[in-house]
Amino acid sequence: MKPSDCPLCHDTPSDRVIVQTPQYRIIWGVEADHPCLVQVICNSHVTEMTDLNITEKTALMQAVFAVETAMRQVLQPKKLNLASLGNWVPHLHWHIIPRWEDDAHWPNSIWATKQRDAATHGVAHKQVLTDAIVRAHAAA
Repeated sequence: MKPSDCPLCHDTPSDRVIVQTPQYRIIWGVEADHPCLVQVICNSHVTEMTDLNITEKTALMQAVFAVETAMRQVLQPKKLNLASLGNWVPHLHWHIIPRWEDDAHWPNSIWATKQRDAATHGVAHKQVLTDAIVRAHAAA
């Protein structure tokens, strides 16, 4: 996939951006059943972590861990899933997904067959989570 065809190479709508740096951006994902899913997207059009130098790898993972830290503090999920798949969009990005035993897909992946209709967790806390992610990112 060429950068001109890559949806992750294009600007993210501002209402989805939590943190923007020259190297990456932290954004709200778009998964209806998982509204607190967050993505950390590498701004360079690369496909794998090994395409980055050690400084870039470290910065990207510090961003992922900052999001995880904020989610654990604010949402207190049963589990956090970290995923870097890139099968559909071969552009390096991480999904940070808070999970609960009564979420729509538990115990399977959020991309598996839906198990149940379930109330989505964390929606009321999105602004608190946004603020916590910004603070955790700044402290990283």
